[in-house]
Formats: sequence, C-alpha cells, structure tokens
Amino acid sequence: MTPASARAPRTAGRLLRRLGDGALPWLLPAALLALWQTGADRGWISPQVLPPPRFVLETLLDLFGSGELWLNVEASLRRVLLGFAAGSLLGLLLGCAMGLSRRIESYLLPTFNALVQIPVLAWLPFVLLLAGIGEPLKYILIAKAALVPVTLNTLQGFRQTPAAFREVAQVYGYTRRQEVLEIIAPLAIPTLFTGLRLGFTKAWLSLVVVELVASSEGLGYLIVYGRQLFQLDLVMAAVIVVGAIGYLIDKLLNLAESRIVCDRPASTIGVNA
Repeated sequence: MTPASARAPRTAGRLLRRLGDGALPWLLPAALLALWQTGADRGWISPQVLPPPRFVLETLLDLFGSGELWLNVEASLRRVLLGFAAGSLLGLLLGCAMGLSRRIESYLLPTFNALVQIPVLAWLPFVLLLAGIGEPLKYILIAKAALVPVTLNTLQGFRQTPAAFREVAQVYGYTRRQEVLEIIAPLAIPTLFTGLRLGFTKAWLSLVVVELVASSEGLGYLIVYGRQLFQLDLVMAAVIVVGAIGYLIDKLLNLAESRIVCDRPASTIGVNA
C-alpha cells in the first residue's frame, strides 16, 4: 500500500469522527421532534394542547411572510440589548470597585447579596410605581437581571489573581494602574466573559417575563396573545424563536470570548518588564 493510499482511510476516519461529533448535539432535539410528530400522528396529544409540528411551521412562515415576526423580534432585541448594556456596564463598575477595594466590598457586598435574592417579578410592582408601565419599566428590570451575574463574576475575576503575581509586580515597581491593566484585568477576562454570558441569559429570560406581564409588542407579547386566543401554534412558534435567538447570541458571545482570549497578548510580568 502506498503512503497516499494508507493516509486515505485515516483521513476518512477523521472526517467521519468530526461529522459524528458535529451531529451529536442534534440527536436529542431530533429525537424530541420525532416524538412530537409521532404523538401528533397517533393522537397521543390533542392538537388543541400541543399542535403538530406542521402547524407550528406554517405559523412561523405566516409570521415571517407578514412581517409581524420581525416587528416583534426587533422590539424584543432593542429592549434586551439596551437593558443588558446598562446592567452590564453598571455590573462591571461595581465588580471592579469591589474587586479592587476591600473597604468598598465590605460596604456594598452584604447589601448587594441581600438584594439579588429578590426575583425580577418581585421588583415589578415597585418599579411600576416609579417608572410606569412604559419602556423604562422593561429596561430597568432587564438591567437588574444582567447586573447580578456580571457584578459577581467581575468581582471574582479581579480577586483570582495569584498573590505571587502581585508580589512580583511590587518587586518590578509596578504602579497600581499598571498592576490593574497589565496583570489583574487580562487574567480576569475569561471570568468577565462568563459573567457577560450569564448576564445575557438572565436578561433574555427577564425580557420574556416582563413582556408577558406588560407589553403590546415583542416575543413575550406574542406568547400571551396566542395563549389568550388559545392559539397554541402561535405560542410554540414564539417559544421556538425565543430559544433560537437566545442560543445564537450566546454562541456569538462565546465566539467573541474565544477570539479575545486567544488573541490577547501575553500579560506575564516577566514579558512586560
């Protein structure tokens, strides 16, 4: 057997393994879809309770063709992105302040930990009195949901720098600013991105909850509207869109994290010194 012919089976084997690894995450969704379709075909579940996949697909196409889907998606994305940006910025500032100062942490962290135990819906009546039922209500509650994981992960990231790194920085005469920018912050980047991903997840979930309670547009509104009219195909279509958009944005954040972590320059003290 020639070397080229010997490499061919190995190349084919690697290709099959890659294809298998790529298909593995889709096995469970495919099995659930097949079970859903089988249950609908055999009448295990009433169509009024769980519509067949074909009905849900037709509803999705109708929403897409009429433009109604994009209007509601745009409203939801605008709310979640603005609320997430505000909550993340405030969370980064709070986490940095507490991570760099034990005194600030001792002042803020106990109260912060007490307040974060209150769920978003419990804040709804209070924020409703302050901001009314308009868009500010949604932005505030979404920002609060994103604030918690971003703050806590930022605090953790800034506190995980090994003590030996700080000691060597003192030996090399690093200023406090140099220590933060060249040692603490680069080492905290993976934890910061974990906080941002968790913050977006919480913000996205809170968005749907807020739109379920007080909204006249958005994906959460579509779910409520479909439930009120007992159009379960509309409810399922909106739920699928919510899951798909959340999944895609989480993947984008994961990709950005991978790029930044891989491309950031070495931040070891020996190199910078």
